[in-house]
Amino acid sequence: MNTVTTWNQVYDPFGSPWLSTLAASLPVIALLGMIASGKVQAHIAAVLSLVLAFCVAVFLFGMPAGLATRASAYGVALGLFPIGWIILNVIFLYRLTVEKGWFATLQQSVAGITTDRRLQLLLVAFAFGAFFEGAGGFGTPVAVTGAILIGLGFSPLAASGLSLIANTAPVAYGALGAPIQGLASVTGYDPYILGAMIGRQLPFFSVLVPFWLIWVFAGFRGMLQIWPAILVCGGSFALAQFGISNYVNPWIVDIGAALISMGALVLFLRFWRPATIWTSPALRGNDPSIGFVTAAGGAKVAPTGAGVRTASSSEILMAWVPWIILSVIVAIWGTGWFKAIVNPIFTWKYEVPGLHNVIMKVPPVVATAHPEAAVFAFTYMSYTGTGVLFAAILSGLLMRFSPWRLVTAYIETIWVLRYSLITISAMLALGVLTRYAGVDATLGLAFAGTGILYPFFGTLLGWLGVALTGSDTASNVLFGGLQKITSEQLGLSGILMASANSSGGVMGKMIDAQSIVVASTATGYFGQEGKILRFVFWHSIVLACLVGCLVMLQAYVYPFTAMVIHP
Repeated sequence: MNTVTTWNQVYDPFGSPWLSTLAASLPVIALLGMIASGKVQAHIAAVLSLVLAFCVAVFLFGMPAGLATRASAYGVALGLFPIGWIILNVIFLYRLTVEKGWFATLQQSVAGITTDRRLQLLLVAFAFGAFFEGAGGFGTPVAVTGAILIGLGFSPLAASGLSLIANTAPVAYGALGAPIQGLASVTGYDPYILGAMIGRQLPFFSVLVPFWLIWVFAGFRGMLQIWPAILVCGGSFALAQFGISNYVNPWIVDIGAALISMGALVLFLRFWRPATIWTSPALRGNDPSIGFVTAAGGAKVAPTGAGVRTASSSEILMAWVPWIILSVIVAIWGTGWFKAIVNPIFTWKYEVPGLHNVIMKVPPVVATAHPEAAVFAFTYMSYTGTGVLFAAILSGLLMRFSPWRLVTAYIETIWVLRYSLITISAMLALGVLTRYAGVDATLGLAFAGTGILYPFFGTLLGWLGVALTGSDTASNVLFGGLQKITSEQLGLSGILMASANSSGGVMGKMIDAQSIVVASTATGYFGQEGKILRFVFWHSIVLACLVGCLVMLQAYVYPFTAMVIHP
């Protein structure tokens, strides 16, 4: 049997950057095209795109077939752990609360704060979602907020698409600063400095995104009717995001800013109410998900409105207990000290044979050639999904489920999510394969050749990285080194462009395929991933371009240049 000692990535196999870039983009174009068409189910589209990516890697970029096979299998494992693991256990917890009727009570409690759907969106999708992004990341916020919104009566498309739009500005500091740490590891820059620079970019969008969110849902006039509440929500988050990132540390930015934002908004609503209460849970205009009768994970949600008994204060408190338990456990699970305790004991590290340190990443993508590691660190105890499972079991026992019912409910959840888990695994396999084949670097080099416009297109490179991989952390690891090298060659601040990779990347989060699958799973909008993608696609592009414009100003125009931190 033939074995490969090492293989150098090839970034221009055709001797033509245009042709090589076109070839590299084929799997992504095919994936997004099939999903957007609505004619191909997401799990089938993901598998077909993976097959196409395999052919591109092997037959066009010269990757040995054995390496491509191992990279794909490695990606499947990464898709199941940690991302699929999180989604499975979040939906398991959600289905338990629905079965006991506690979720309907939670729904009443949120409505008790405000019956206005726009304000509910600010509380749940933006502020509460930011907390889960900071504590867990990796799909947790969209899964949780999507499930809550669908339980509150929002239409499936509104719950899915708006959760995705809201989960943008907090992403760069998600999972207790994991994207910052990843960026620091490949650039050599101090993570505190990177966190501070990102904190001078994203606060503009932390103010903008809540306005954008309500505009999309209720229209411009509907947004203007509650502009004071939006400003309190987004403004308090932005100020906290800037202050914590620049004067504390980059690890607790989202958690701190989310708590401050939620507290400020709830306090503000005690003294202020909109003149008009917006009660419709449907998107403004034509909402194709109206009449789509389902709930997240296929569970039955109790009806709302007339005839529903008003819950007592003690019942409302108990309804929040599972989510409080989840918040506390996820926050603990994400801390460094917890990982330091459990990982040395509960970790299985597997160096993928025939892949680990076999593939060489070479200049100009990196300064000096180095091998690509392929170690599957099965840190099963510190996975966020494991914490969610503990929260679900503890909450289930608190809700007086029998152990046997917990087991059968878990099996039912696996069956309900079978296609979603296949999709997520195939998506990650595609992303990992393109990374090891060097296909993603070919796309990155195309962006790097834009000269004076590089601050704009370099920002979009971060957007592309997240759209490809589904992770701001992964995008930073992929393109962080390239951003540093290219910006230094152009006389720009490496810290500015490395940070722009992460800041631009957050806007790609809403269109990456695995996030869309997470959203459709959480809201029970199965088979409708194309509608979700079409709904969020242009929002993602426009917001990413706005980030690019800000970075251009920071690169060339005073007083924005004064905001830039230099190495």
